Amino acid sequence: MNKKLTLAAAIAAGSMAMFAVPAQADINVGISLSTTGPAAALGIPEKNTVPLLPDTIAGEKVNYIVLDDATDATQAGRNARKLVAEDKVDILLGSSSTPPSAAMAEIANESQTPQITVAPVELPEDKNKWVFRAPQHYDVMADGLISHMKATGVKTLGFIGYTDAYGESWLTAMKKATEAAGIKLTAVERFNRTDTSVTGQAVKIVAAKPDAVLVVASGTPSVLPQVTLQDRGFKGQIYQTHGTATKEFMRVGGKAVEGTILPVGPVVVAQQLPDSNPSKKLGLDYTERYEAKYGEGSLSAFGAQFYDAFLLFQNAVPEALKAGKPGTPEFRAALRDAIENSKEVVATHGVYNMTPTDHFGMDERARVLITVKDGDWALIDMDALKNKKQ
Repeated sequence: MNKKLTLAAAIAAGSMAMFAVPAQADINVGISLSTTGPAAALGIPEKNTVPLLPDTIAGEKVNYIVLDDATDATQAGRNARKLVAEDKVDILLGSSSTPPSAAMAEIANESQTPQITVAPVELPEDKNKWVFRAPQHYDVMADGLISHMKATGVKTLGFIGYTDAYGESWLTAMKKATEAAGIKLTAVERFNRTDTSVTGQAVKIVAAKPDAVLVVASGTPSVLPQVTLQDRGFKGQIYQTHGTATKEFMRVGGKAVEGTILPVGPVVVAQQLPDSNPSKKLGLDYTERYEAKYGEGSLSAFGAQFYDAFLLFQNAVPEALKAGKPGTPEFRAALRDAIENSKEVVATHGVYNMTPTDHFGMDERARVLITVKDGDWALIDMDALKNKKQ
């Protein structure tokens, strides 16, 4: 009798002990994207990428919490605050465009939660510690455009861009790059993301008679300045930025955007890349999986940028787990440190090498030049172009 009671008590004690062991906390990923509003062409493929992500990383379950910020900075800030305060996320991913990303960065720094943006937001040094970027830095892309302008004899350049952080950051990069290349900026104009007319700006640019014009915008709003310039008689080369690399740009712009030249990440034309390109294999894999789910031709550079943000995060998790459990300040701090020490992380848009002073981490491997040809993207062979000039 006593032996039976002792055995039963031992079994019960063992069962209680088993349940008393604390379960490993899940990793919670907070995501705020612009799935509606002016940047929806960017945010929708980014959101569409979430179902392609794994349910576990380094043996830990991962939960993805996705919110829409409607391309509104105020809403993005609210989303970020909810994600860190209520959902206790370990990392913030997003947003899709620059102003909402900057708003999220305020919360990331305040809460000491690492953030990887899907927009190339520029921040002052004191706001930069917890924020990393998946997209290429403006300087990397600007240098690509300048190389084409030099090879094709462009001497003067007009500029029309958003009157916000994206436009101003591109203007800063282009001023530096054009000055170094001996190219003169003849006219600089700005417009709002929600503007329905840029006739006044286009008239001024055409009057300055530049050899080429750079339009700095994103998604479908990029079409408006280009069409207006052409309607006002501009016949020169029109360049766009990587913010324009959407199928919607070509669909909405039609024949008016044929011949447009822009810098993009390798994934956009993965099938056209040489096998030596480090991003080709991963780019083809992402393209295949994305288009298998959403249809042939549905690939978006922005969905791939979100995927790259995830890859940076995923690469950092094993190291962060050595410092603490998910849901703790120790884990978040270690995650931040691990992202900052990312080395040769191959992604669809390039290869990341982060440092304490560079939270973009990409070099010229993150850039190719493409043009719109017959309603699709075509890779530009810069070596052939340079050789032809010689």
